[in-house]
Amino acid sequence: QVQLVESGGGLVQAGGSLRLSCRVSGRTFSDYVGAWFRQTAGKEREFVSFVSWGGKSTYYADSLKGRFTVSRDNLKNTMYLQMNFLEPEDTARYYCAAASTSTSQTREVPNNYPYWGQGTQVTVSS
Repeated sequence: QVQLVESGGGLVQAGGSLRLSCRVSGRTFSDYVGAWFRQTAGKEREFVSFVSWGGKSTYYADSLKGRFTVSRDNLKNTMYLQMNFLEPEDTARYYCAAASTSTSQTREVPNNYPYWGQGTQVTVSS
C-alpha cells in the first residue's frame, strides 16, 4: 500500500511563492509516476502537473507553465511542487497522486491515479 502525505500549504500574498512537498511511503517511490492536482469547492479536480518515474519528463497544465515547477527526489521518496508568482486564482486544495504507469492520454485524468494524499490548502490573498 502506498501512502502520500502533502505539506507546505498555507496563506501567501499574491506574487509570492510556496513549495509543496509530497512524502511517499509504503513502496519504492521510483516505481510510480507522480502528479499534482488541485480542487476548489464545487469544482472538479483539476490537473496541475505530472512527473515521470525518474523525474526527467514533466508536463503542466497550459495555464500554469512558467510559474509552477514539479520535481522529485526518489532517494527521499518525495515529490515537490514549486509555485511562483501565485495568484488568487491559484487558491485551492492541492493533492499529490501516484500511479504505476501513465500515458499522454491519461496523465491528466484523476481516475488514472489510485493513490492520493489528503491534500494541503493553499490560499492566495490579493
